[in-house]
Amino acid sequence: IQPLLRLSPLPALVFPPRGSELLYLAKLSSVGSISEEETCEKLKGLIQRQVQMCKRNLEVMDSVRRGAQLAIEECQYQFRNRRWNCSTLDSLPVFGKVVTQGTREAAFVYAISSAGVAFAVTRACSSGELEKCGCDRTVHGVSPQGFQWSGCSDNIAYGVAFSQSFVDVRERSKGASSSRALMNLHNNEAGRKAILTHMRVECKCHGVSGSCEVKTCWRAVPPFRQVGHALKEKFDGATEVEPRRVGSSRALVPRNAQFKPHTDEDLVYLEPSPDFCEQDMRSGVLGTRGRTCNKTSKAIDGCELLCCGRGFHTAQVELAERCSCKFHWCCFVKCRQCQRLVELHTCR
Repeated sequence: IQPLLRLSPLPALVFPPRGSELLYLAKLSSVGSISEEETCEKLKGLIQRQVQMCKRNLEVMDSVRRGAQLAIEECQYQFRNRRWNCSTLDSLPVFGKVVTQGTREAAFVYAISSAGVAFAVTRACSSGELEKCGCDRTVHGVSPQGFQWSGCSDNIAYGVAFSQSFVDVRERSKGASSSRALMNLHNNEAGRKAILTHMRVECKCHGVSGSCEVKTCWRAVPPFRQVGHALKEKFDGATEVEPRRVGSSRALVPRNAQFKPHTDEDLVYLEPSPDFCEQDMRSGVLGTRGRTCNKTSKAIDGCELLCCGRGFHTAQVELAERCSCKFHWCCFVKCRQCQRLVELHTCR
């Protein structure tokens, strides 16, 4: 057993501003609430048409930033055990040069970003934060199942429409016929579809002693974790595509003619991914050296696969945790602090 290696911090990577730059909004902790037009001019990562939309929709921009934060957090959760784990940089693009290439990782980033914006704006509508929108008033009356539509249904239509206008404008400004623009627009829409297809009905019963004589229900967006899971499954089954002229326009079709055509809900990509094993500063790949791995797992989080066959270090570390907890009347829980030795495995 060897002592745990202490790795020096990686140098910052700097790339030309491409990729899903709106995620940079999540990193702007120095910027307070986006409430003045001058702030829009200072936001890095936005093209001019997005700056103009920012100025016209100031009250929505804090929700856009929350959506960007959600997207980064969910990406890091879904890929926490993979070689590429959504590590962020303090430069543009946030995920490094990986997302400037037409890989399936870029497909996921674009999908989760557009979904994050749609989700956050929708929730802001329902919570009364925005003057321009509120609850979805189109959901009313009695359902075929016999319950009464009531309460505040999430206005997903507004959230999706704003995401389409704000997020997609970057691709449309380039000319939507380029292969990468077609890929990005498709994956943006797939991200929003992941919310739409998982909308759920929530209900509350009314009646004497909790009986359900009357049931009122409303439509609600799913938890964003569920959206992330759905898109991660789409990532695992993403379709490699190539541009082809179909009639008078260009479209993306499966590179392998034996594969069935992708749907609007599927993710698509243009280029195979690197293996992400070794650090490559020019490509924005951080590698897996120093990453924690699972010695007993045979999956991608296992030391054999995650460490790319280089082997791993093992160290004994002392873990502090609460133990021997007791409930005392009334009303608190008192615990002891216990130390436990555990083995930590990190990639060579």
